[in-house]
Amino acid sequence: MTDGKTGLQLRSLIKNSGELEISLLDVPTPEPADDEVVVRIEAAPINPSDLGLLVGAADMSTAKASGTKDAPVITAKVPDGAMRAMGARIDQSLPVGNEGAGVVIKTGSSDAAKALMGKTVAMIGGAMYAQYRTLKARDCQPLPEGTTAAEGASWFVNPLTALGMTETMRREGHKALVHTAAASNLGQMLNKICIKDGIGLVNIVRSKEQAEILHKIGAKYVVDSSVPSFLDDLTNALVETGATIAFDAIGGGKLAGDILNCMEIAINKTAKEYSRYGSSVHKQVYVYGALDIRPIELPRGFGMAWGVGGWLLTPFLQKIGPADIGRLRQRVVSELKTTFASHYTKVVSLHETLDPANIAVYAKRATGEKFLINPNK
Repeated sequence: MTDGKTGLQLRSLIKNSGELEISLLDVPTPEPADDEVVVRIEAAPINPSDLGLLVGAADMSTAKASGTKDAPVITAKVPDGAMRAMGARIDQSLPVGNEGAGVVIKTGSSDAAKALMGKTVAMIGGAMYAQYRTLKARDCQPLPEGTTAAEGASWFVNPLTALGMTETMRREGHKALVHTAAASNLGQMLNKICIKDGIGLVNIVRSKEQAEILHKIGAKYVVDSSVPSFLDDLTNALVETGATIAFDAIGGGKLAGDILNCMEIAINKTAKEYSRYGSSVHKQVYVYGALDIRPIELPRGFGMAWGVGGWLLTPFLQKIGPADIGRLRQRVVSELKTTFASHYTKVVSLHETLDPANIAVYAKRATGEKFLINPNK
C-alpha cells in the first residue's frame, strides 16, 4: 500500500495494430478541489458493462501474459472485423471500473466534502480499478453505519438499473415485465423488487440450474429458453402476468422477436375482436445488453403496435432528473443488505485481476461468477 500520493490504476489500451493491452500504472493521486474527496478504494465489482471497456472486442482466447510480477501485462488480439467498432478508443490508455466503495482519506474545504472525512462511501464515476480516486463529493454515497465497502461496492449499476426497469415500466403504462438472462446478479435484484412491490415478472433463463436460482428466491414465473416448450411456456406466463414490456440483456438472435410474438399471441387470447393489423396494445422490448453480438432478428408476427430500442441507465437517469434519482438512491441505501445485496465468487487484487486464470472466468460473463476487486488488497 502506498501513502496515497500515488497509486496503482488498471488501464486498457487498444492499439491501432489490433492488439488489446491491459496493464497496471502507478499514477499520481490528484489533490482534491474544494468540493472533492480522495477515497482509498477497497472494493469494485467487475460488471458486464466494465468488461466492455476492459477487454473491448478482443478475443480473450488469444490472451497472453508478459511483464513482471509487479507490473503484469495482458495482451490479446482484436479481430479485424471488430476494430471499426473500437475506432473511438484506438491508441488511448483508458482507466476502467464504473463503481466502487472505500474510505475517504482526504477532503477539499467545502462542508459537503469535509462531512465525508473518514466515512465509508460508495462511488460512481469510472476509474474505480485503482487504489485511490479523487472525485466530487456529490458522486459519493455515504454508507450506513456497519456497512462494509464490499457490501456497498455494487450500490449503483445493478440496483439502479433494476429500479430503472420497474420505473420505466410504470412511466410507459405497462403493468408487468419480462427480463432475459434473468438469473444474473441484476436479475435476482429485479425479482426481489418485483416481489416486494407486487409487480408481475416473467424471467427467461437458459438452463435448469438458473431456473433453480430464481425459484429459491421466490420467483413465480421462470421460463427456460433451452427446452422445446419454451415459446408455449413464455406465452402462458405472459397471459398470466399481462407483461407487455421486456428488458433484454442478450441482444442478438431471435429472442427479442420471440418475446414480441408471444406477447401478441397472449394479448389475442383475450381480444374481443380480430384486427388484420394485429392488436392495438403496444409491445416494447428494450435491449440493454449484448451477451449475443449477432444481429437482432425480428420474425414479424406481432402486428404494428411494437417497438425495439436500446435502454441504458445513464440516459434514463438524466431524463428523470435529480429528485427522482435521489428517491431511487435512497431506496438502494436503505435496502442494501436485503433487496440489493450482491454475492461475489472471488475477491482479487489488481495484480490478480490480470491473472490469465481469473480472466478466463470473469471474461465469460457467466451467471454466478461475479468478481470483486480490492485494489488495496
